[in-house]
Amino acid sequence: MNAQTLPGPADAGELARAEIYGLLARLWLAAPDAGLLQRLAGAPSPPPGAWLEAPWQALVAALRATTPAEAAAEFDALFGGVGKPELFAYASYHLSGFLNEKPLAALRADLARLGLAREPRALETEDHVAYGFEVMRYLIAGGDAVCNLPAQRRYFGDHLQPWVERFCETVAAHPRAVVWAALARYTAEFMRVEAQGFELFED
Repeated sequence: MNAQTLPGPADAGELARAEIYGLLARLWLAAPDAGLLQRLAGAPSPPPGAWLEAPWQALVAALRATTPAEAAAEFDALFGGVGKPELFAYASYHLSGFLNEKPLAALRADLARLGLAREPRALETEDHVAYGFEVMRYLIAGGDAVCNLPAQRRYFGDHLQPWVERFCETVAAHPRAVVWAALARYTAEFMRVEAQGFELFED
């Protein structure tokens, strides 16, 4: 899925949600390049007093203070490297203790019902946190019959809410995390905002 190909929701608030999910997907999947760092350094802040203002400003400050090389080195130290990485960004690991277990199978079944499937060239499995956020972006901005609030709520509650905040806490506490510690704190706060929003919605 590509952001440029999605028609986008008419509501500005929904578009903003989709853009946040898209940004989170990009930053959790790989280190930002020079172009993305430059764009994010000039990104506007939420209105003063908004719930996400402080964590967003902290994230932008961390991005402004890094370079593409430093960001790539941090990302590799946390999530890459040879052998077992320091941190796992997969739902299956955080929910079952192992990779490629039942949570991944359940996710694949739900994605199939939504008409979604992993691209053959994708480097990560479908339960990677970045892909989870990309699916949410699609469910908000996709514009077809399956992209609606009930679908968003079910996917969020089944496949993101049970583990992403705990994962973010682990990342934020890692001694080598700087940019991704700030990203983890922002992500966790955004998840709380989303959870509260969905609590107001009933099928």
